[in-house]
Amino acid sequence: MTSKKTSASQRASRESARNRPASGRPEDERLPLGSTFAYGFQHVLTMYGGIIAPPLIVGAAAGMSAQDIGLLIAACLFVGGFATILQTVGIPFFGSQLPLVQGVSFAGVSTMVAIVHGGGGIQSVFGSVIVASLVGLAITPLFSKIIKFFPPVVTGTVITTIGLTLMPVAANWAMGGNSSAEDYASVANIGLAAATTAVVLLLSKIGNAAISRLSILLAMVIGTLIALATGMADFSKVGEGAIVAFPTPFAFGAPTFELAAIISMLIVILVTLTETSADIIAVGEITGSKVDSKRIGNGLRADMLSSVLSPVFNSFTQSAFAQNVGLVAITGIKSRFVVSAGGLILVILGLLPILGRVVAAVPTPVLGGAGVVLFGTVAASGIRTLAKVEYRNNMNLVIVATSIGFGMIPIAAPHFYENFPTWFATIFHSGISSAAVMAILLNILFNHVKKGNSENQSVFVAGTDRVVTDQDVACLSEGDRFEGGRLIDCDGREVPIKSTAGEH
Repeated sequence: MTSKKTSASQRASRESARNRPASGRPEDERLPLGSTFAYGFQHVLTMYGGIIAPPLIVGAAAGMSAQDIGLLIAACLFVGGFATILQTVGIPFFGSQLPLVQGVSFAGVSTMVAIVHGGGGIQSVFGSVIVASLVGLAITPLFSKIIKFFPPVVTGTVITTIGLTLMPVAANWAMGGNSSAEDYASVANIGLAAATTAVVLLLSKIGNAAISRLSILLAMVIGTLIALATGMADFSKVGEGAIVAFPTPFAFGAPTFELAAIISMLIVILVTLTETSADIIAVGEITGSKVDSKRIGNGLRADMLSSVLSPVFNSFTQSAFAQNVGLVAITGIKSRFVVSAGGLILVILGLLPILGRVVAAVPTPVLGGAGVVLFGTVAASGIRTLAKVEYRNNMNLVIVATSIGFGMIPIAAPHFYENFPTWFATIFHSGISSAAVMAILLNILFNHVKKGNSENQSVFVAGTDRVVTDQDVACLSEGDRFEGGRLIDCDGREVPIKSTAGEH
């Protein structure tokens, strides 16, 4: 028996050594092919609801037919897959080589709808994305130089806010995803989401590491089977429509270029650059990888290049998906090649609409049940980062408190900025951007601009310093010391400590 155990241990050791990346970077680890695609598919399921939502909303706003909206969705999957591969595999000057999933940025949805309603049509949306992304590509060196302004007090705040701002997405999914549906927020929908969450937790508790790491994927499969058994899942439309379809370049006509639309989209690009910078730093923190200005610059350039080319294949701005950062945290799978496999699956889904319809048939409450754990994990990762911050004799606690509070305003009151100028509302309507801007500015104000700082700046510092009274000191002799919870005198004898409890 001992020999068998030793042999198994040796095999595990050899397997671990074989998978260990030669570069020493956790994200360069290569897993067996089967595991790579299984974990990659888990990433696809996690972000699928998010990547199909923008084309659904924009297509409906443009008055497109169901068939045209289907083409938009397939195009977004196709482009998102290639953008993910570029970001994770990388080529010179493009790609952070971190486990980041790319897809259509939700930050631009309201702006794109406004462009469509303004009479520009979908062609004006595509034109504005191309020009604004080219400008974004040109200014990425500026964004890549701000790494010194992202210490743990800033990164922890932003990561925490990313998780918190995603919770409404999970809640909406759990309720059904469509607020106009009759069963929206029904007990059945929320119950299915709760069952999925319970399965995630149960599988995470099981001692088998492989099952625990695949808990999200397995929970989604089990949740879908529960939905089938209870009549809450519908796969009847999977066979309708084309089986294979390649995205036709400029399928909706040549792009048009309108100045107002371009300016509006440029603001969206600035928001996207800010959020992607935060996601790159967040995933670097989670994987334990070094993230410097060069790596941020490569990641942002990949973002912008993908966004420039995206409209050619009838898609929109691309950015990193925060929910998949949470999946990296909860599974502990840090390999970028797993995410590359997810990108390849997205490309295939874009070429095979029938497979996309299968994934789309996964009930939204199932995604919501998994999302509660995923997005909460992102917030927990941020809290873990904030635990490394020094809070004594500085204003770091105020920086964290103010920034998180600022980031929560758009979540607590979605219409808070509706009467502000459009450019301002576009930036600060995103809780992530709000928290990032505030955290960076306050960190510069209090921790970089030292002039005017007092010794004990924060009101929260009061009372945190230890104080010993003169009466306590008077009873001590020279050479007395405190060791292991005991008071030892200069001769090495323990001095009894009398409790004062109950005397008052």
